[in-house]
Amino acid sequence: MQSYTIGQAARLLGVSPDTARRWADAGRVATHRDETGRRLIDGRDLAAFSVELARQSGDDEEEPYTSARNAFPGIVTAIKLGDVAAQVEIQAGPHRLVSLLTREAVEELGLEVGMQATARVKSTSVHIDTP
Repeated sequence: MQSYTIGQAARLLGVSPDTARRWADAGRVATHRDETGRRLIDGRDLAAFSVELARQSGDDEEEPYTSARNAFPGIVTAIKLGDVAAQVEIQAGPHRLVSLLTREAVEELGLEVGMQATARVKSTSVHIDTP
């Protein structure tokens, strides 16, 4: 499972590293240390926290103005696989994006919950890139 540094988590959540560090210090999101002593957040924990955070701030903030051709770097929060089709949800800061694609595409990209991915939105299509 992929883990994220505090800085990477902050970028995915759309906050400053100081804010992400304060949340970790307060126990809002679990961390562990790697062999060099850096604090890391497990991808699944970050995915769950990003959904919780978006729910908490959902109605409190104005919707940002964005272009239809934006890229939304975020974290995969859910994958529903069918025999042929799949549904992938990405939380990118306050934005929840859902993409319908083939099961084969999900498997080829190696997508899993907690993984970093970028949703690219153009018109009514959402494309997913992995780092």
